[in-house]
Amino acid sequence: MTLLLVVLLPFIGAIAAPLFAQAGRTAIAIASSVPALVALAALFPHWPTLAEGGTLVQTYQWLPAVGLSLSFRLDGLSLLFALLILVIGLLIILYARYYLKAKENVGKFYSLLLCFKGAMLGIVLSSNLLLMLIFWELTSLVSFLLISFWNHKQDARRGARMALAITGGGGLALLAGILLIGRIVGSYELDDVLAAGDLIKAHALYPFALTLVLLGAFTKSAQFPFHFWLPHAMQAPTPVSAYLHSATMVKAGIFLMARLYPALAGTEQWFYMVSFTGMATLLIGAYVALFKHDLKGLLAHSTVSHLGLITLLFGMGTKLAAVAAVFHVINHAIFKASLFMAAGIIDHETGTRDMRRINGLWRFMPHTATLAMVAASSMAGVPLLNGFLSKEMFFAEALELNLPGIWAYIPPLVATLAGIFAVAYSARFIHDVFFNGKPVDLPIYPPHEPPRYMKIPVEILVFACIMVGMFPAISIGPLLYAAASATLGGDVPEYQLAVMHGFNLPLMMSFLAFFGGLLMYSQRQKFFDFHARFKEIDEKAVFERAALWLEDLAGRLTARLENGSLQRYALLLVVSAIVVALVPISSQGILIGSNGLTPLDWPTGIAAGLLALCALATAAMHRDRFYALVLLSVVGLLVSLAFARFSAPDLAMTQLSVEVVTIVLLMLALYYMPSWTPIETSWPRRVRDIAVALTAGVGMTLITLAMLTQPFESISSYFLANSKPGGGGTNAVNVILVDFRGFDTLGEITVLAIAALGIYAMLKNTAMTPPPGDGQGHPWTRDAYPVMLRQIARPMLPLALMVSLYIFLRGHNLPGGGFIAGLITSVALVLQYIASGMVWTQERVPFRYHNVIGIGLLLAVIAGAGSFAFGYPFLTTTFGYITWPVVGKFEVASALVFDLGVYFTVIGATLLALVSIGRLSPHSAIKSKKGGV
Repeated sequence: MTLLLVVLLPFIGAIAAPLFAQAGRTAIAIASSVPALVALAALFPHWPTLAEGGTLVQTYQWLPAVGLSLSFRLDGLSLLFALLILVIGLLIILYARYYLKAKENVGKFYSLLLCFKGAMLGIVLSSNLLLMLIFWELTSLVSFLLISFWNHKQDARRGARMALAITGGGGLALLAGILLIGRIVGSYELDDVLAAGDLIKAHALYPFALTLVLLGAFTKSAQFPFHFWLPHAMQAPTPVSAYLHSATMVKAGIFLMARLYPALAGTEQWFYMVSFTGMATLLIGAYVALFKHDLKGLLAHSTVSHLGLITLLFGMGTKLAAVAAVFHVINHAIFKASLFMAAGIIDHETGTRDMRRINGLWRFMPHTATLAMVAASSMAGVPLLNGFLSKEMFFAEALELNLPGIWAYIPPLVATLAGIFAVAYSARFIHDVFFNGKPVDLPIYPPHEPPRYMKIPVEILVFACIMVGMFPAISIGPLLYAAASATLGGDVPEYQLAVMHGFNLPLMMSFLAFFGGLLMYSQRQKFFDFHARFKEIDEKAVFERAALWLEDLAGRLTARLENGSLQRYALLLVVSAIVVALVPISSQGILIGSNGLTPLDWPTGIAAGLLALCALATAAMHRDRFYALVLLSVVGLLVSLAFARFSAPDLAMTQLSVEVVTIVLLMLALYYMPSWTPIETSWPRRVRDIAVALTAGVGMTLITLAMLTQPFESISSYFLANSKPGGGGTNAVNVILVDFRGFDTLGEITVLAIAALGIYAMLKNTAMTPPPGDGQGHPWTRDAYPVMLRQIARPMLPLALMVSLYIFLRGHNLPGGGFIAGLITSVALVLQYIASGMVWTQERVPFRYHNVIGIGLLLAVIAGAGSFAFGYPFLTTTFGYITWPVVGKFEVASALVFDLGVYFTVIGATLLALVSIGRLSPHSAIKSKKGGV
């Protein structure tokens, strides 16, 4: 339960945090910090077990049939990432308190930030690949909202759309890769997947699974050629950039590679795909970072470069390289988060991030300058700072990589060149911003130090850079070992964390990178002139053009398929079905089975003939809408009688109730429409349509006859046999709805609620003036609400509600249930609207139907999730018996709560849709007021 709580806490905080927005930024920042503090307290007791290489797995069944469970895993690797998410998240919350202005929507910001934190914790703590994928996609959605937080800025909206498109596309690839892994292993549980590494790598589907999984990781972690989305996401507020783009979201792809390292690594395909992608990303990001004038742009491209470095280390395939990769994950998160926050302080206090203008800030902001210079030095790999240690390990592994011939020199050369660029752009960050003359046309002048508490997060992270750099074995050694052990499956090579390892080749490469970077920066104008010779590619413009091209292509294809004619769509659908059905029929024919036909009695025959006659009459008279609707209602009534005739009373009552609601809905719609449909179809086309309809109708009749006369074993015997012992009810239909197929019912009422809310949203601000008469010159009656109808309808309401309650309570054992009871209640309330008008009814029904829908869905979800508390899958029901006075022994089932949710949802959705249409006419309320009721 601990790990599930850790994941859920930020989501609970996201709901609660906005409630503190009115109390001020300090109050909401404190409230938003509570989930992380509680989560850290919950994780702390498990450290001794994890330090010894142990693993904690907690599983709650959800959808075992498809392999999806609420399974969570805590080992060294997931603990490392969870600490980065929680601790840096706490610092970001404090930092954002002073970064955001009081007039901004801080409630929305902190709520989204906590949602993102919960999604990231879900990724790193998931022990089920399908569950991990759910959280993976959630991070893409929430990051879209965070990047576009300043949605008044076009660049922010475009950057968010680009990030969502790239990472969302990668998520689809990852979904396919996970499904392939599940097919190979036979399970989506991480324990099974990690133990089946040899099986996966020997399987014929391994190349496809690996490629798809890596596509998901590369898009998320901004690897070449998908790296361009990250710099354009810098239009987000700096707290978002510091959190998402240094310590969390961009590390999700890195985490995925580390998590699946034992299962997927160790092959040539892994080596070439991962290492060369990382190498390209490392160089491209480092090169471009040097020439960026925007402070966050420089940091963004340097982030791309360092992510490439980590990817390259994982791609090398050696165990020490994997240890170095995990180490650099820690170091990069620490110094890059502090640098982003320092950049935000500079932007906050000067009004710009243009390094051509923000010069000489040392004189105005010495404290901030000192912190930023230490963090930038760590990024450059200066000794006695944390970045130096992992860079040394990177250089050592680049030298140890055993490649044939001249290829052996490429990794050390690439590593050194990337180190030179890293020193150069770090030197530019320090010199251009804090020295290099005086400020130029600053929007805010003179700049000054930020509020004291705004610097505390940066100070903590810079202190961590120094502590890890000077005392690595003490400060980070145990956590690094635990994380490396989880990454490598427990087989950790011997390594030593020390400030210096003597005078060796990696140290010489560090010196070469350091002095080479300083030399490059000193000659920066020559490099800038060289860079200016090439036309800079605007990735955003390329992406926008591609998106517009796809949109145009989709529009043209849609225009070819859709011309706005419902008749054409129906024709294509029916003809397609006929063509598809003709293929097997032409080869096999239609065989009438041996079961024979059900004997036909004369009442059933008369009803069937009347049903067919009314259906044909509806089609023939469809131009006269009112008469067609009357005939259609007769068809619905006869269908209800057919259900009753063939022993389906639940379906009969449901069909009858639905028919009443549907006819009222259509009558309301017809009130605003012409009563007659003009003739728009020529005779040849009508003959064609009749021929197609007859072909389809005869074909379906023959197919149905062939199917129902064949010997078959119905699944109904299972439900009839298990309805009482498994669901506690003798009404198999209701037990199926609320127990055996409860998930389907939950989805159906959710769709019903969405449809009702959609109708409400579309008609909310719409007002229509109804026609003065019925379309044939007859004016509407002056008596809009007849007295006799009112006198009959009002006493019927309590009677209908009593019947509804009875139908609801008996539904588990006799025909009835929440759906039918909800429709009966809806019909009773609709009758009050028809008889007495909107105003009279609304005064006596004071609640909003939106709330009724929400309560219904909430009850249904609570009823389903309650089973988790007892270790059972979602929507598992139980039942028992209690003894009531007078009533005696009475059965109580947990499904009753779920059925109550169905009841409320049906009422809310039905009435919200009908009342939304009824409100269209402004005369409705006026007439009811004049009627004096």
